[in-house]
Amino acid sequence: MATIRREASAIWQGAGKDGTGRLTTPSGTLRDTPYSFHTRFEQGPGTNPEELIAAAHAGCFSMALAFQLSGAGHPPAELATTARLTMEQEGGGWRIARIALELRARVPGVDQAKFAELAEAAKANCPVSKVLNAEITLDAKLEA
Repeated sequence: MATIRREASAIWQGAGKDGTGRLTTPSGTLRDTPYSFHTRFEQGPGTNPEELIAAAHAGCFSMALAFQLSGAGHPPAELATTARLTMEQEGGGWRIARIALELRARVPGVDQAKFAELAEAAKANCPVSKVLNAEITLDAKLEA
């Protein structure tokens, strides 16, 4: 069986609330991308871990569904997925409580029942869904 490895690095300088960090990936997609308390718990330029997890989940689910649909003979014209991550305080810290996936899809020739079945399978089986310890919901709608 094949093994795939990916990596990213973070550099943090300073205290938790007043410090700043930078994220970098070997692909160069993230290159010294800033993150901080302000980008995580308030609004500001830069990213945060939860935003990156939401992006990863939306992308992973969309790709998994494209494979499911294509394998069933219905390659999609477009899958538009938004992942809305909710973080909640728990004890003295925080946890990712849930992610709501919202999908709007154009898939020629598929009926609603088959579409819903394949979308649920993609939600359950995409690697990012499998790694998350959070409630994951899906609102999937076929559009004309």
